Amino acid sequence: MRLTVVGCSGSVPGPASPASCYLLEADDADGKTWRIALDMGSGALGALQRYCDPRELDAVAITHLHPDHCADLTGLHVYLKYHPSGEMSVPVYAPFGASGRIDQLRGENTHSDVLPTVVWQASGETRIGPFHITCESVNHPVPAYALRIEGPSAEPARASAVLTYSGDTDECDGLDVAAAGADLFLCEASFLEADDAPRGLHLTAAAAGAAAERAGVGRLLLTHVPPWVDSQSVLAEAAAHCSTDVSLARPGQHIEI
Repeated sequence: MRLTVVGCSGSVPGPASPASCYLLEADDADGKTWRIALDMGSGALGALQRYCDPRELDAVAITHLHPDHCADLTGLHVYLKYHPSGEMSVPVYAPFGASGRIDQLRGENTHSDVLPTVVWQASGETRIGPFHITCESVNHPVPAYALRIEGPSAEPARASAVLTYSGDTDECDGLDVAAAGADLFLCEASFLEADDAPRGLHLTAAAAGAAAERAGVGRLLLTHVPPWVDSQSVLAEAAAHCSTDVSLARPGQHIEI
């Protein structure tokens, strides 16, 4: 599997990054490259085009329906519907209500089949090409899911690898289940402990590090840091609670898993 960080700014787009969006790619046994966009937050569609034509997406996986994770589905709808090569559809896997949310963001009363939706079920499993995805319900003010994705490993000696993407969550059992033993844990870290963070919304950097340590992950990649939070403080706080490799996501970063 290959992960590209398209956007990693938390809650809003930042001066150097769109909001949440990650491109996941893998080749199947026949040599076809499959592509999934994990979230499609504010400003993501423009940056995504640096790495692939959006018409090459096989699916979009949305962790929850806050704008910083789904707003650019509207731009994707326009791109797929009006491209001169002809209209096409891309399935969107998302929480219940996504179809209406897309129509609401489009500002239109008529429904479109360009982005057909498939509803996540807690602990449900989905296969998209070479990817096997399990979603776990997590702790956020709206229905939200962490995604555990198993796909072909980049290491020849291993048949498969696991990426876990936290989406937005505070500490919870679902996050621990999704992260257990993951090779790469792409985990939000929106708050610092010293800032007296509210509960039930986002992880602190310390909580992200502790979750990675409990799960025994191979690598922790911190993301969803808001523009007003010092990223180096986030990195230091998470690293103090985790013995594995810890780093900050950055736009344009490519990782082989």
